[in-house]
Amino acid sequence: LRDRMEVLQLSGYTDLEKIEIGKRFLMPKTLSGNGLTINNATFSDDAYETIIHRYTREAGVRSLEREIASICRKIARKVVSDGKQHKDHVTGEKVTDFLGVPKYKPTDAEEKNEIGIATGLAWTEAGGELLLTESTLMPGKGQLTLTGKLGDVMQESAQAAMSYVRAKAEEFGIPKEFNKKTDVHVHVPEGAIPKDGPSAGITITTSLVSTLTRIPTRRDVAMTGEITLRGKVLPIGGLKEKVLAAHRANLKTIIIPKDNEKDIADIPQKVLETLDLYMVDTMDEVLKIAL
Repeated sequence: LRDRMEVLQLSGYTDLEKIEIGKRFLMPKTLSGNGLTINNATFSDDAYETIIHRYTREAGVRSLEREIASICRKIARKVVSDGKQHKDHVTGEKVTDFLGVPKYKPTDAEEKNEIGIATGLAWTEAGGELLLTESTLMPGKGQLTLTGKLGDVMQESAQAAMSYVRAKAEEFGIPKEFNKKTDVHVHVPEGAIPKDGPSAGITITTSLVSTLTRIPTRRDVAMTGEITLRGKVLPIGGLKEKVLAAHRANLKTIIIPKDNEKDIADIPQKVLETLDLYMVDTMDEVLKIAL
């Protein structure tokens, strides 16, 4: 039966789509539902943006509608006490006055270039997220430790990354026997959140190479892609959401697999114009850009 049916995959709305839905549909509906008119309450674009990023985490717009309604009810109370002429223009700063302490803190890009930290991109149902990956070295016997509640696929990516780095050690100027005297710890922060999926390979590899060569990674570069033992970069899913997450965090340089070129058509043109997209085939190309 399933073979004879067509399965439609619906991705979550992007931030730009949520803002338009808020302006065109949710706002008029909520105003009339609370006995208000456009003369009593208006929202700026950055007010919608603040609500989306700081008060909701969802693929759709249900929570967005609830938060807009919450603000409108508070404005309606002022209209009752101050009279029909009362008007509120809600901006990004004012949202906090109406809704209180933000529920979510967006992951920000790093403030400076650092050794051993690479910025990856992850797909979630609520859109894309930045996934910072850290690695560090300790005296030991070549043990690789992985933490941050990583799933099986991600752990395998880290093992493949380590094997690739060991095979290419001399080329990178890393002592060939480094693994006999050194333990490596790879950590993906926010340990309470489960993380999995085949797109962290190049991020983990970049972090490892940076740590072992003592060359800092660029803070303004985000990346996504899987790696093979030969250093080939494999395609990933959820490119649109990942690129929009990088754009949100003001990261202008993004490294993606060459095979994902076909997915660029899904990314809004406005966003594409502000970005430098590098399409790569091999890990060597990634390191030239990222380190």
